[in-house]
Amino acid sequence: MALDRAKKIKIILFDVDGVLTDGTLWFIPAPGSGQRSTDAQAQQHADSPGYGIVSQNMVEVKGFNAHDGTAISLAHLGGLKAGIVTKRISETVALRARDLHLDFVFQGAANKSEVLDKVVAQSGVREDEVAYVGDDVIDLPIMLRCGLAIAVANARPQVLAIAHYHTPSKGGEGAARDAVEYILKAQGKLQEVIEAYIYARTSLSI
Repeated sequence: MALDRAKKIKIILFDVDGVLTDGTLWFIPAPGSGQRSTDAQAQQHADSPGYGIVSQNMVEVKGFNAHDGTAISLAHLGGLKAGIVTKRISETVALRARDLHLDFVFQGAANKSEVLDKVVAQSGVREDEVAYVGDDVIDLPIMLRCGLAIAVANARPQVLAIAHYHTPSKGGEGAARDAVEYILKAQGKLQEVIEAYIYARTSLSI
């Protein structure tokens, strides 16, 4: 049962394109020619399609949902670690990951099942204590292994078919928030976490 699986979760991982975003990719002229933090990583896949642009002249831009950003804060307050796993390589994603203080950041990950091995080794958790939120067939290998497989509302049929839980919201429209709240509610922490979130922000203004 999905709720029973959710009670065990200690780490939640998200795909980026189609989960934290609506899947749209924007390419705009770079504001400068300075080195980016993802340049070396991108060069490793320069000749392979689907990893992102390797260029000092163009930037890959994505739109993120503020509700999903709050979800990461709620996850951390609830004792969950959070991270992203994506095949593409983007400085925009690197910046967003730093902004949200994500615990795990894997870009250029064509084999997401291998990423699960790394997360388990680094954190010491079991596979059944990891949740993954995905939308497309590249996510299937890790979703088939993790403890709680979550599909966004507009995921591909193959992903919806194997997921333990479907979010009410589409990718990029609050699906990550749905996933985090589902887990925290199953663990009996959601209301407590929301109250802690509100208190932390009201006490700062006093």
